[in-house]
Amino acid sequence: MTRRAHTAQYPDVQPELPPRTRGVIGLFEENCTVCMLCARECPDWCIYIDSHKETVPPAAPGGRERSRNVLDRFAIDFSLCMYCGICIEVCPFDALFWSPEFEYAETDIQDLVHERDKLREWMWTVPEPPALDPAAEEPKEIAAARKSAEKLKAQQEGEA
Repeated sequence: MTRRAHTAQYPDVQPELPPRTRGVIGLFEENCTVCMLCARECPDWCIYIDSHKETVPPAAPGGRERSRNVLDRFAIDFSLCMYCGICIEVCPFDALFWSPEFEYAETDIQDLVHERDKLREWMWTVPEPPALDPAAEEPKEIAAARKSAEKLKAQQEGEA
């Protein structure tokens, strides 16, 4: 009550948002393997994914052909989305990210289904992750990999 009121002049002046603001979901399409985890775990069923299988020739002569999934459609219906972030957390390949972009209102509710092209555009607004704490403990996975690499190097040196 002792301070003056501060009116935000929103359309003219953009608000200062916290660094990891949850605005809209951005898609890093190159990392998407069409595993469908995000669509299966979504409580609102607002993620739509279509794909097809493609045969990849063998990498070496005499090898066998492999098949891989190719992403045809990745869409999120933001009229249904409750912005819980479960899809981002369950993605094992870091294909989904929070973008601080929040101005995506539409006049028609059907236009709130954003396809992969629009989701890819928002990927460029995703901020860099915060730097790791230099005093933090090394992750267990990296420590185990380093230990096995050192053991392998010692074996190779012992054989030579």
